[in-house]
Formats: sequence, C-alpha cells, structure tokens
Amino acid sequence: MSVSVLVPVYNEEKTVGIILSKLVSLPFVTEIIVIDDCSKDNSFYEITSVSSPKIRVFKLEKNSGKTNAIKKAIKEATGEILIIQDADLEYDPMEIESVIEPILNNHADVVYGSRFIVKKTMRVLYFYHYLANKSLTFLSNMLTNLNMTDIETCYKAFRSPILKYMNLSSKGFGMEVEITAMISKLPIRIYEVPISYYGRTYEEGKKIGLKDGLMAIWYIFYFNIIAPFKKSNKDYFDKVREKLKNSTR
Repeated sequence: MSVSVLVPVYNEEKTVGIILSKLVSLPFVTEIIVIDDCSKDNSFYEITSVSSPKIRVFKLEKNSGKTNAIKKAIKEATGEILIIQDADLEYDPMEIESVIEPILNNHADVVYGSRFIVKKTMRVLYFYHYLANKSLTFLSNMLTNLNMTDIETCYKAFRSPILKYMNLSSKGFGMEVEITAMISKLPIRIYEVPISYYGRTYEEGKKIGLKDGLMAIWYIFYFNIIAPFKKSNKDYFDKVREKLKNSTR
C-alpha cells in the first residue's frame, strides 16, 4: 500500500531538515507532503534544502494553525495510508513502520501511536502536561466510548478515505480531539501501538499551552455532542462507510 506522510511545519528550522532526511530514507514511504504554515524563521529554506522526488512542498500565505496545515496536506496526499508526522523531533520517524503495520496487515483502519500504553523511551518533563493529556483523553473516552490512552499523540495513521472525506473545522491543535470524535462514530477498527517520545521544553520550542488545553475541552463536547448531527458530518459518515465497505471488507 502507498504511504503518504503529512508534515505540518511552523518555525522548525532546527529540526525539519533532520525529520525530512529520516523520512526520505524510509523505503515504504511513497510521498512526503510538507506544509509550511507561513514560518517566520528559515524553515522553508531548510525544507527545500532536502532534495528528493518523494517530497512535495506547499507554503501557506498566512499562518493559520496546525489543523489548516493538515487539511491542505490531506487534500494533496495521494497515498492509501496517511500518517501525520510533526517536524520537531519529538517523534522518531523510524517508528512509523510499527504504527502503520496493523493497517498493512489488514487488522486496523486507524492506528494511534500511544506514549502511555506501554512505556518506551520517554523524556521526563512536565507533570501538568501529563495530567492534562490524561484528563483530556479520559473526558474524550467518556463521550466516544473508546478506550484510548493518548488522543493528543502526533502519530495517527488512517486508511485514506477516513481523512479525505472528513470536514475538519477546528482551529489550532483542535484536530486531535475532532478526529478522535469523528472516527468514534464509524464502524471501523481502531488500534493503538506503543511509541517513544522525545519531548521538548518551551525554551526548546514547544508550542502547545494552557489555551490549547481549554479549547480542547470545548472541542470534546462540541465534536461529540453537536457536530455529529450536522448534515456535512452525516454525509461524511455515509461516504466513509460505503468506501471502506467496498475496499477492505
């Protein structure tokens, strides 16, 4: 199966070149869709300095957040499997193969890489980030009836139709909650696999903060209670059910 890696980038000049070089080296990766979200540093230069026919680069005219960058990447991607890769080295591209393996083996339609399901290599950082992550995941599980351990993880892999037909409407980092809510309403197979995590401090460039956490709480309620009844999302559920029924069952 063809694999598209979606890479949103904003002010990651120190790490994006390393990430892309690692992705290019993976033989199973078909294409790498890089979206520069109007970075203010030299990220775009570092992106274009990595030469490979696998890489396709798009630069947004104004900074509009991770969700919009991912929307653009989804639109441009052609792979049968889509996986999200942040550009900050907190997640090691060498683990992508283990994340997509359940899809390749036709066990799963969606796979989340979890930092908590089995402890692997993990940098010890902020207790309150850990507590917030676990609290958001717990609240999400209550409304989705899923038993997830890490909804805020970067590594999320999908059969293409699940993302291609999705009408992402959240802002900033809200897509993590939105995607989880939407897929919970589908008759699909969702797996988690253990991954490592090499977290950063704010001094090192970490971006997510208190405001994003508060917005995530609102999004959990909105996308689980209100959004599923919107016509556009009802149409999404119908399209994905039909597409997956024809392609995987």
